[in-house]
Amino acid sequence: MSPALATLHLRAESKPLEHRSALTPTTAKQLIDAGFNVIVERSSQRVFDDAEFEAIGAPLVDEFSWPSAPKDELIIGLKELPEESFPLVHEHIQFAHCYKNQAGWKDVLSRYHNGNGTLYDIEFLTDDQGRRVAAFGFHAGFAGAAIGLLNWAWQLEHEEPLSEVEWYPNEAALVADVKKAVESAVSRTGVKLPTVLVIGALGRCGSGAVDLIRKVGLPEENIIKWDMAETAKGGPFEEIVQSDVFINCIYLSKQIPPFVTMETLNTSERKLSVIVDVSADTTNPFNPVPVYTVATTFKEPTVPVELENGPKLSVISIDHLPSMLPREASEAFSAALVPSLLELPDRENARVWKEAKELYKNHVARL
Repeated sequence: MSPALATLHLRAESKPLEHRSALTPTTAKQLIDAGFNVIVERSSQRVFDDAEFEAIGAPLVDEFSWPSAPKDELIIGLKELPEESFPLVHEHIQFAHCYKNQAGWKDVLSRYHNGNGTLYDIEFLTDDQGRRVAAFGFHAGFAGAAIGLLNWAWQLEHEEPLSEVEWYPNEAALVADVKKAVESAVSRTGVKLPTVLVIGALGRCGSGAVDLIRKVGLPEENIIKWDMAETAKGGPFEEIVQSDVFINCIYLSKQIPPFVTMETLNTSERKLSVIVDVSADTTNPFNPVPVYTVATTFKEPTVPVELENGPKLSVISIDHLPSMLPREASEAFSAALVPSLLELPDRENARVWKEAKELYKNHVARL
């Protein structure tokens, strides 16, 4: 039997309510068939059962056992690691959220550096056109728009904040629930269907948001689709203030003028009652939605914006929205990532991995 091309160790996610997976049984089998070893940690919260991985020939190991795995195993996961201090000795493939001066970025990056490990940040794996090879953007936008409309409907009839949001087994079930909530609220209160403004509407994330809005039955004239052309003049934008729901789907790469401010929102003329910050650049100093300071969660999906004038306004800033549709989101993401994973045995030369390692080194040099 020939030796494996490389060994991938799929770690269990530790972030609460994170049901997605970087590898699925489908993609793990593709890698095994191509000559890889794929080791899978048991998981108490992954949407795919352990038995589904076992059935395709992937050996199972204990949950959270990756720190003691052999150093030559590549550790693959999605969300950031738990906040601990021990050095990281492996090569890690994940979203680390530490390259854009986020809060605590030095502590995160130092762990890889101190252990002589390597970070291949999935957010920055790009093709030769500079486009990300794999992203959850579509499902992030889709789920963000869903929670935004659920919250819009909820606030029409309730003083207390929107309660915990559950994950869904499939897209159809989510669409049905949102459609029912919007139609019921409109029927009982007599208000018109909401106007939704999406910024970043031409990207993966924005197209997901627009898709959800259409599927729940809002007419096209209620969907305001903005992208770079519409925002080129620079904010803040009165059009946002006069919408019912604002969904921010941009990819923030540099400082831009804010889309809204506390001053522009603090008016009795405001219609806006829900902001969905799908981009969730909460701790980024250049966040173009600088009217909140905490990331929200599926358990507590909204945070109020404290204003003296206008209707109640709340923000949704959940940073793992695709977990609302974990199976579909994982399958789409992992399928897009596989072609790059197949290049890992030659990662010193394969462009996508070579550039990701160089980027890691450049950021380590900032420490």
